[in-house]
Amino acid sequence: MKLFLFDFDGVLVESLDVYYRIVNAALEKINQPLTGGCEEFLDLFTGNFYESLVARGVDLNRFFTASAGPLADVKYQEMKPVAAMPPVVAELSRNNILVIISSNDSKTIRPALEKFGYNGCFQEVWGSDFMLSKKDKMIHARGKYNISPAEIYYVGDTTGDIVEGKAAGVKTVGVTWGWHSKEKIAAAHPDYLINDSRELLKIPSL
Repeated sequence: MKLFLFDFDGVLVESLDVYYRIVNAALEKINQPLTGGCEEFLDLFTGNFYESLVARGVDLNRFFTASAGPLADVKYQEMKPVAAMPPVVAELSRNNILVIISSNDSKTIRPALEKFGYNGCFQEVWGSDFMLSKKDKMIHARGKYNISPAEIYYVGDTTGDIVEGKAAGVKTVGVTWGWHSKEKIAAAHPDYLINDSRELLKIPSL
């Protein structure tokens, strides 16, 4: 049995446009808008998203307050699941433990899982309301499930995902269909770089 830790946005659900608008709207409310468009937004994910905000001088308490309204109004109908992922995730969940580790809020993630056919596949959802650091969440998962780090895989779509996975001492899987380009993900040197969701079923024999 392996432990698969999944990022949510970009890996399981196509949500870039929605969350770019939400984050930018929240930053505009506190007079710190993104001036470089979506590219500047994506740059926030080259490391830990919240650490990147702090590095820009953003007060996280003010950001959370400003983003609460927009997050509550997320329109799931504007999103769709990543093609072919629901059946792959369902197959993985039969013989492995699956957990979501995300920078998003778990209250936002849970309804989307149900809507897009992922309901029942994940044992836990650990969002920003649990811990802000993905690395810390991965370390927590290592302790809770008592599985060797060699059998733990974090599946992410940004360089920040790969950086935090490596820092947590787990295997990293970079997907090329998410928020960061294939070239950017490859430059972070994940243990596995996959172009097709069904390749997840072949890990670790890729």
